[in-house]
Amino acid sequence: MAKISKQQLIKLQVKYKTDDAIGNLFGITRQAVHQLRNKYGIGPLAEKHADRNAEIARAYKTGLPGTKLSKRFKMSVSQVYRVIREDSRRGGVKRKK
Repeated sequence: MAKISKQQLIKLQVKYKTDDAIGNLFGITRQAVHQLRNKYGIGPLAEKHADRNAEIARAYKTGLPGTKLSKRFKMSVSQVYRVIREDSRRGGVKRKK
């Protein structure tokens, strides 16, 4: 496994945002980066997807299907629907028909 210090990992996380991007820099998997974060007690950047999630919810409410949203945002369909479900639990407006 790559030798990445706790301080270095914190800086990399701020700059590159995702475990996958950090892993690509060092030639390791995102899971290996995740294990390092857990080892050092570094949590994920919770707010990193807030804008993206809000945009997904807005687009869905205008009538765009989850399959198109998944392609637009380069994520799985199930992940898109998880974002939409969480938005509706927070009192998000229902989808137009």
